[in-house]
Amino acid sequence: MAIILDGKKLRDKILDDLKNKVAVLAGTPKLVVISVGDDAASKIYVNNKKKYAEKIGIAAEIVEYPQSVSQEVLLKEIAILNNDPKVTAILVQLPLPEHIDKLEILTAIAPGKDVDGFTPYNSGLLFSGAKPYAYPATPRGILRLLDEYNIELDGKHVVVVGRSNIVGKPLAQMMLNRNATVTVCHSHTKNLADITKTADILVSAAGGKIIEDNMIKSNCVVVDVGIFRDEQGKLRGDVNFETVSKIASHITPVPGGVGPMTIASLMLNIVDLFENSGKS
Repeated sequence: MAIILDGKKLRDKILDDLKNKVAVLAGTPKLVVISVGDDAASKIYVNNKKKYAEKIGIAAEIVEYPQSVSQEVLLKEIAILNNDPKVTAILVQLPLPEHIDKLEILTAIAPGKDVDGFTPYNSGLLFSGAKPYAYPATPRGILRLLDEYNIELDGKHVVVVGRSNIVGKPLAQMMLNRNATVTVCHSHTKNLADITKTADILVSAAGGKIIEDNMIKSNCVVVDVGIFRDEQGKLRGDVNFETVSKIASHITPVPGGVGPMTIASLMLNIVDLFENSGKS
């Protein structure tokens, strides 16, 4: 039976350490989240971020706009936050309405306040091999979780299923920067199982249960980024946990694996941005 990569336990450890660290900073880091529309899932995510920030002593504010908000209004709001010395970190909750140019909005965020690490500037730093102001939270959380369990990346074959700008692409680059050999698969990949069976470490971020036990080799490390509710209303991931956990060496549960590490990494990013701003 696979060893469980317990993201919830590590999240709590990281947050406890951060709470102690924030308490002695010369000033208070502040997160501002821009939320557009009434999407229920987004509201939950936004409130969760605010809750955990305040729990460790970080000031948090949610700026809400209706679905019909214009791009110009959002750009003006970001400009104000960029120039506010009290604001440490800016996060625009995705997805945005179709009439909003997501790239233009993300590009407007000052790189030194880009807590998600999604601006083209920070992405460029990451893909050039340099250190961005902030790493995307989910990839950072995955690497931190692997490190906690002493899972070596150097020389290992990592297969990432999913090529999003939020998880797949930045994670692949961060793995490359750690000297892993990386293969990225996606919806157009042919013979997926032939590739996943070669992985020493398999990360699935494809958004639906597709990874079965006959798709991995024995003692593979399996990281499940997916999360959805099945027909019975139970939270599940991309991976068939019941069968895959019997042959993997390590596996993340859903929930309790990658999700908690994402929130922990976001908090780490806020404190990093605060310290790098020279205010501490």
